[in-house]
Amino acid sequence: MSAAGVGSATRVAVIGGGVIGTAVARELTRRVPGAAVTLVEKEDRLAAHQTGHNSGVVHAGLYYEPGSLKARLCRRGVGLLQDFAQQHGIAYEECGKVVVARTDQESARLDALHERAVANGVPGVRIIGPAQLREIEPWAVGRRALHSPHTAIVDYPAVTAVLGAELAAAGGTLLLGQQVTGLSTLSGRSGGVRLRTDAGLDEPFDLVIACAGLQSDRVARLAGDAPGPRIVPFFGDYALVAADQRDLVRGLIYPVPDPRYPFLGVHLTRRVDGEVMVGPNAFLSLGRESYQGGRPVGRDLRDAVGFGGFWRFAAGNVPAAVREAGTAVSRRRFVAGARAYVPALDAARMRPGPRGIRAQAMDDRGRLVDDFVITGSERMVHVRNAPSPGATSALAIAEHVVSEALQRSGLRPTTDERPHL
Repeated sequence: MSAAGVGSATRVAVIGGGVIGTAVARELTRRVPGAAVTLVEKEDRLAAHQTGHNSGVVHAGLYYEPGSLKARLCRRGVGLLQDFAQQHGIAYEECGKVVVARTDQESARLDALHERAVANGVPGVRIIGPAQLREIEPWAVGRRALHSPHTAIVDYPAVTAVLGAELAAAGGTLLLGQQVTGLSTLSGRSGGVRLRTDAGLDEPFDLVIACAGLQSDRVARLAGDAPGPRIVPFFGDYALVAADQRDLVRGLIYPVPDPRYPFLGVHLTRRVDGEVMVGPNAFLSLGRESYQGGRPVGRDLRDAVGFGGFWRFAAGNVPAAVREAGTAVSRRRFVAGARAYVPALDAARMRPGPRGIRAQAMDDRGRLVDDFVITGSERMVHVRNAPSPGATSALAIAEHVVSEALQRSGLRPTTDERPHL
């Protein structure tokens, strides 16, 4: 691949058909015209995993360390996503969000959260009292709250479908139902990466970018990348509020993050289709793609429980494990977390909702990897960790990853680096 530009023979593959992988593939067609871009996805459709099983929240950037890659790409991603949704008629609603403090201790943490949100440039964010909380969420209770009026909800599978359609319209190829089974670096002057799938594809590419989500560590190891961070899957179940109680929640109602627990805890989320979800909990999944529960998936379970980092994490988070185990086995305890904020909710009339599985990256010491992680070599780039707000940031992540891939490979983009949405 020449640093002088892109010829028609230049071939680029993207692994993973979630919103991030599809955004990366589409970004490549815009930034390197003339390249043959191929998106490889092991399922028979796009957005089959994390993208199609998340809550649909467009995060404003309240929680993230100021200056971190997460914080920067989240704020950039919100603007890109909103413009994209509006341009293509995709459901997008700025329903707003309140983070509710119920105790003095939570109230003190709320002030720190407000400072972080302001530092991240979140627009319109403010601390409100009980009266203002009732104006925004009439059925919610709390001492104080942080209000983020521009936090939104969107249909992420619809976003992914449009990105895929734009990729195809630009001449890109979507290979669905093909699981990557091999990645090897080619020697010689041309270099590149040979990519193999279980459907018989065995071809060289000048550049490969992997956005494999729940399988990101495995795909990285196929290419000889470092073993860590490792993916440990955690499931999160939701319950759906009865139809005649949906008006009890106007937007998003969240708890104040508790530093004693690694996960946020149960909250209330309105979706663009009108449903209101309660959840999720967070507990070790017996399979990386076990959305219906059921029997353990041997390889997935072995990878999790055979990883020393997982046991170090578990030993340091016993209270969290007890709390989450309670919500996993008891509907009453699960819903109690939501009723603490909206007491009028009728737990008996809620029905089971969807299950999501989080690709939680973890290091050998048992620490959760918080920021986005991108690794790789000259011809192979791996998105190893893209947790929430990964979907929110997808278009911005695509900009960043493509820029990094072009820089590593020596390939010069021939168009403006920022997409024209």
